[in-house]
Amino acid sequence: MRQDDGQGAGAVLGDFVAAASWADIAGQSHEAKRSILNFFATAVGSAHDPAVTSALRTLAGFSGAPTSSIIGRPERLDALAAAFINAVSANLLDFDDTHLETIIHPTAPVAAPVLALAQARGFSGRDVLVAFILGVEVECRIGNAVAPAHYARGWHVTSTCGVFGAAAACAKLIGLSADGIKNAIGLAASQSAGIVENLPTAAKNVSVGNAARNGLFAALLAAEGYSASARAIEGPLGWARAMGDEPDLGRLLDGLGQSWEIAKNTYKPYPAGIVFHAVIDACFKLRARLDRRLDQIVLITVCGSALLLARGDRPVRNDRDARVSIHHCVACALLLGVAGVPEFSAATVFQPDIVAFRQKVSAEFDGSLPDCAARVNIKLASGEILGETVMAAKGSLADPLSDLDIERKLHECFRLSGTAWDADVIIGDVWRLDKITDMSHAMNQL
Repeated sequence: MRQDDGQGAGAVLGDFVAAASWADIAGQSHEAKRSILNFFATAVGSAHDPAVTSALRTLAGFSGAPTSSIIGRPERLDALAAAFINAVSANLLDFDDTHLETIIHPTAPVAAPVLALAQARGFSGRDVLVAFILGVEVECRIGNAVAPAHYARGWHVTSTCGVFGAAAACAKLIGLSADGIKNAIGLAASQSAGIVENLPTAAKNVSVGNAARNGLFAALLAAEGYSASARAIEGPLGWARAMGDEPDLGRLLDGLGQSWEIAKNTYKPYPAGIVFHAVIDACFKLRARLDRRLDQIVLITVCGSALLLARGDRPVRNDRDARVSIHHCVACALLLGVAGVPEFSAATVFQPDIVAFRQKVSAEFDGSLPDCAARVNIKLASGEILGETVMAAKGSLADPLSDLDIERKLHECFRLSGTAWDADVIIGDVWRLDKITDMSHAMNQL
């Protein structure tokens, strides 16, 4: 499907989303369930984080009728506020899914509002899956159209593109016409924000939460007759040009309905930025070769792309820095031999041996390596050099997590969070999501 000269990209997307049915997307439903299962894992994993608790305390006094669950907690808020909180918690640990072509984390900003709205209004699980898959398609295609310049300019692409996916998904869920969905997408363009500079702070999670809430808000406004430009994305003074350069409409619209972006989704085995996973894998391999010679390490050099260095060659001042730190990822993998949620907590980040080990790590640019690859070299006191290169990390499309891996991840996040929610019930419900007739009942049981 290509853009018609008489239409805008928003109108084309609106037509596509409005016309799509279960029969069109059923082949993508298993990957969608994997994404939603991973979403529950990461949301529960940080459900009691101080940042989530503070945001919940902030919104609770302004919430309307408490219709929608806060994942992993006993509280409820209205759908708009619940969408915000659940998107924040799903993204907070840097443990959520990744669409590697854009580095968008697609599920948090789309699943959070869809599930909150479905619980509030009693939509079916099949309705949820259709809306979710279409929302991911919209956000990732818009991301494709502006990548990589959009992110390079400092826009946090999960937040800025996630709002479009949330708007399209929620508009589909409430049954808007093609014109209504077009308007929701255009309204989302006026609510798109989030900056890379804030990645090591809680402000990053605010923009992801806003993407979820604002997308739902855009759909609700469109349902009440609010209109927007059909060219809000690509117009001369539209979203894409205001935030970067001319969008690639071919990447946005070609093959719409024939190829699916959710098929390219990946899931993290480690709670760290996706570009650091190859670093961790390389260090695990080196640790196995060192044979208890860790005390002989003099220097560790990590080689990678400009993006790896820009995101991760940083001082570690807190646990958020650690999740996007080359130095800390190396220390966890080599010194501890594990890189799970506890290893990126403040308790571990400031251990004296970890702090000292990070000082042995340096980073170097290597233009021959793509963004999600890394080479790690270790120099020993004897002068011996050991090296490992990882081109496709565990969790990538080339080495994906299995369904069982994602279930184990969910169980581990539940164990660490201490939530009273039932992991096995969630696993069972997600795998049979297309058979659930009332999401209100299903979410209430949790």
